[in-house]
Amino acid sequence: MNIHPTSDVQSQNIGESTTIWQYCVILSGAIIGKNCNINFNVFIENDVLVGDNVTIKSGVQLWDGLRIEDNVFIGPNVTFTNDLLPRSKVYPQNFEKTYLKKGSSIGANSTIIAGITIGEYSLIGAGSVVTKDIPPYSVYYGNPAKHRGYITAEGILLDKSLRSKKGDEYVFENNLLVIK
Repeated sequence: MNIHPTSDVQSQNIGESTTIWQYCVILSGAIIGKNCNINFNVFIENDVLVGDNVTIKSGVQLWDGLRIEDNVFIGPNVTFTNDLLPRSKVYPQNFEKTYLKKGSSIGANSTIIAGITIGEYSLIGAGSVVTKDIPPYSVYYGNPAKHRGYITAEGILLDKSLRSKKGDEYVFENNLLVIK
């Protein structure tokens, strides 16, 4: 584990080979997995779970209730919410849970509304506003984010008819996106 001396890491639950860069704050209840890369100026609250091999780029705040599985990418300045009716000095009994499933990626400056699930290997394009659940292997972008295509676990973009730019056809088989 490598923690930059300017960071305030209160959690004892940081996995091996995780790097925490300058000016990060990680509260005591947070759980961070192995081999994560937490970039400059990231804040992580108490009730946050981060899996293994997660990349969190600069300027991201992870609020209570966020659950991040393995191999997730969170781009710079992505904004998460955890309270659907926020008021100053008024706190809900429980914060909304938001789930980022295995292998999903969220582009820079996107906003993720509380209480949704972003499916396995899905891709959220930069600058998107996500207000509803995103199915696995889907590509969404825009404001509000709309379904624009699909993506394989290996990162091959597909159109809505499940065809790659090379012309290969894919199908869903046992909840996986595979070449036909």
